[in-house]
Amino acid sequence: MQFTLIHQDSASRARQGRISTSHGSFHTPVFMPVGTQGCVKALSPHELKEIGIKVILCNTYHLYLRPGYPIIKKIGGLHRFVNWNGVIITDSGGYQIFSISSLQKSEEKGVRFKSHLDGSDHFLTPEAVLQIQLALGSDLIMVLDQCTPYPIPHAQAEKALNRTLNWARITRHSWVKDGKRGLFGIVQGSTFKDLRKRCVEELVEIGFDGYALGGLSVGESPTLRQEIIEYTTQYLPTSQPRYLMGIGTPEELLDCISLGIDMFDCALPTRIARNGAVFTHRGRIIVKNSAYKQDPGPLDPGCGCYTCKNFSRAYLRHLLWAKEILGMRLTTYHNLYFLARLMEHAGEAIRDNSFKNFKRKFRENYQGK
Repeated sequence: MQFTLIHQDSASRARQGRISTSHGSFHTPVFMPVGTQGCVKALSPHELKEIGIKVILCNTYHLYLRPGYPIIKKIGGLHRFVNWNGVIITDSGGYQIFSISSLQKSEEKGVRFKSHLDGSDHFLTPEAVLQIQLALGSDLIMVLDQCTPYPIPHAQAEKALNRTLNWARITRHSWVKDGKRGLFGIVQGSTFKDLRKRCVEELVEIGFDGYALGGLSVGESPTLRQEIIEYTTQYLPTSQPRYLMGIGTPEELLDCISLGIDMFDCALPTRIARNGAVFTHRGRIIVKNSAYKQDPGPLDPGCGCYTCKNFSRAYLRHLLWAKEILGMRLTTYHNLYFLARLMEHAGEAIRDNSFKNFKRKFRENYQGK
């Protein structure tokens, strides 16, 4: 993996870069759709490519449990298994294990948990999580980390941080650079600035190809989240990509780009689309609402996606209320197209040193909820 910094905006921390892997390259800033089970819900790989998506995120935890990484490896790796020849990044599964807190227990050597599928017992070490991702054939790999809830006492957050750093050292020791893949460390520390700073410093000392901010979007306020992101990114190296996990609204994406974040993933855009909520240049709308029952217009008059060029709000509302799969497919297509174009235009504004003005104009028009 190679990261190239193309341009730094003159009036903000926003930057454009390019990440190259053996399965292609993509420009940052970038939003990466979530394909937890090896697919982005409701869309085919062909449609993702049509939209312009070049990198998707799959989840180690879920693929480990079903169908199992030995099966995927036997078939030729995750790219062949899901028929995706673009870039794949895999989450370590730390957040997913955290989300089933009643079924898991973190220990010094790893995480012990019960499968949410059948209750079977499992134990994953940082070495095992690395080997699973290597077997999957991931292009960008995440270390195992311990995510914490919010709020949490400082002492408890520090204990989890120490464990995350120890697992990061173990993973890095087991990592053999091959020039094809990239290994990302994950910055934890809850909302405590001293812990975030310490985590960055020690991860940089260990040495990774990229750095992710984890442990956010777990209950803290948006204002506090922005404060922690702004504080933390100032200590991250400029020569490696910065990845913020779990952010996916247009407003927050632009806010975080202005703070120097390069990569984003979140299940929200596709999840809300399946329930009838779509992004437009005038804000988020709920197309299932009665106001659109006889509306002949497209979801977003300023959008050039397949959905907006061919179907009315009235028809999409009808499909969603009828629980037709096509309705969910079309709204999902639109939301990902909207974010892909937003990232492209943000990159153009960064190159022109006009990102601050681009963000201001977008926010003036957009009233997201």
